[in-house]
Amino acid sequence: MIIYLYFMFFCGIWVFCSGRNHLLIILLSLEFMVLIVYMILYNFLYFYNYELFFVVLFLTFSVCEGALGLSILVSMIRSCGNDYLNSYNMLQC
Repeated sequence: MIIYLYFMFFCGIWVFCSGRNHLLIILLSLEFMVLIVYMILYNFLYFYNYELFFVVLFLTFSVCEGALGLSILVSMIRSCGNDYLNSYNMLQC
């Protein structure tokens, strides 16, 4: 089971490195990797009979990270008009 999770995590890294056009694809791959890390952490803590409070804390921070990424995406779309990374310079927008 853990090998499948590591494979999925590296697939998320591959999508993150190859997704150069849209900011939304990059944010989705980051969220995918966060969910895989969440599942690995949950399996690790459950296997060694630790408390699962840290999982709730990690999930809270990952939700805040996702909301921050979406707010940056919305502000970039409102200021520049699209989410294509190749169409504008980061210093101008």
